[in-house]
Amino acid sequence: MSAVPVTSVSVEPTSEPKNPAPRRGKTPRFGAEPSRAARYIILIVVGLVFLVPLAAMFEFSLRTSGKVGVYNFDHYVSIFHTDPATGIDYSPLFQGIVNSLIICVITVALMMLILLPTMLLVELRYPRVRRVLEFICILPITIPSIVLVVGFVPVYQKVAAIFGSDPWTLAFAVGIIVLPYAYRPIATNIAAFDLVTLSEAARSLGGNWLVVIWRVILPNMRRGVVSAIFLTVAVVLGEYTIASFLSQNTFQTALLLISQTDPYVAVIFALAALVFAFILLVLIGRFGAIDPGAREASRARRAAKAAARGAGTGTATPSSRDSSTPARSAS
Repeated sequence: MSAVPVTSVSVEPTSEPKNPAPRRGKTPRFGAEPSRAARYIILIVVGLVFLVPLAAMFEFSLRTSGKVGVYNFDHYVSIFHTDPATGIDYSPLFQGIVNSLIICVITVALMMLILLPTMLLVELRYPRVRRVLEFICILPITIPSIVLVVGFVPVYQKVAAIFGSDPWTLAFAVGIIVLPYAYRPIATNIAAFDLVTLSEAARSLGGNWLVVIWRVILPNMRRGVVSAIFLTVAVVLGEYTIASFLSQNTFQTALLLISQTDPYVAVIFALAALVFAFILLVLIGRFGAIDPGAREASRARRAAKAAARGAGTGTATPSSRDSSTPARSAS
């Protein structure tokens, strides 16, 4: 048997590209993520876009009529010292604010009690009609408000005959306008997780549909629902066309009437509305960022640290004392 010559083959080591380790104090960037400097520049530019008009409105509200360069808070004080005999009466404006807030509450209730259950039902039971529901909900954004008002007039004759002509009935019309703004965040949130598998898993563990929706589905849809509520409130507070053509007193229509007699007070209330919307946005953003499992995870970490500290010092933790008690009694 002849020996097979073995030739020595020299294999050169391949030079694999090495990922350079990020320098200390710097986090690596991925894809098109902007750098820290770019983020600060974008934040400053966006902040100026919002703050410059607010600062200009605040400066205008401090001006004194007929006196250039004189600033005081007289216009703010005059809001609380009305005199209908001299024509200074802001009660329609306050009534318009109350009417707008009532319309906000009713519109949000309509969205949460009708739109949200409908979307869950379609997603769980009738996924074939998902496109139809999306088309119906997106359709109002393609129709101008003035065209919708012309169509609402004969409908509101029937609505006024049944419910009266109070301002809160505008919620039925405004509810149609806010459909696209409420539908899109909820639909995006539903697409972010497997709703069908999650609900079937919860059902297989013995939960009924109410428990599954309340304790499993809604906690996973918190951000979408909160975003839908915020957009609904923002659209209702900014809606003018329908309230004006249907001759209802809301915040926007009252603000326009006040601006014709006292532009300083109108600017003060407009500034207050913008600040309220900003605070509402921050609060809703903070609420949407709350992690329901963070408290339990923090509690588990504290318990683990306490157990590790007790093991290191030789002292028994309450759980260890409980576990050792049966052993001593048995001995």
